[in-house]
Amino acid sequence: MDRFTGSPVRPAPGAPAFKPNEMTTIRLARIEELETIYILVQEAIRHMDEQGIPQWDDIYPSKAILNADIENRQMYLIEVEGRVAGLIVINEDQSPEYASVAWKHTGRALVVHRLTIHPDSQRHKLASYLMDFAEEMAAAENYDCIRLDAFIHNPAAFAMYENRGYRRAGIVRFRKGEFFVYEKKIGAESAIKSSNTSRRRIADKSGSR
Repeated sequence: MDRFTGSPVRPAPGAPAFKPNEMTTIRLARIEELETIYILVQEAIRHMDEQGIPQWDDIYPSKAILNADIENRQMYLIEVEGRVAGLIVINEDQSPEYASVAWKHTGRALVVHRLTIHPDSQRHKLASYLMDFAEEMAAAENYDCIRLDAFIHNPAAFAMYENRGYRRAGIVRFRKGEFFVYEKKIGAESAIKSSNTSRRRIADKSGSR
């Protein structure tokens, strides 16, 4: 994996895809997939609304935001048997609200945004695979920590992060309400995982746009 410098994170064109298992692949999103990605996000929003989790809406994340994620080569898709089942955005961009947080871990921070799994593909560890990918990327590129936030009315999300060893660092307020902010130090365990990543990669035959 090419070294990432500055913000946004920009892997080289044709960067290898990551395979958590034989049926699942994580790779960069392509601009021609924008409509598919937008529909996936809308389905996730509908599902959250049905569960009483008003985290996102038509304003955020908009199609323009998702388009920028793809153009900046910061969005990764998880495919199951060739079907897009979820996404994650990884970069160094921290919301201004993060400045008020008493972070424990300092240094270079990689930030996770917009982690989304299609409702039909939930409960199959796909979000964990995407977080594995983000943590291995952080270790490979010598980041000191990962930061992210989770809506306080989405207990499944913050339970997943806490089970993965993320520390709740505080609360910030965005337009939709309060969000817990989390951090995790990237250390030896993540580095060991990263050293084994190449065993689970294949060439990305669709890396060009």
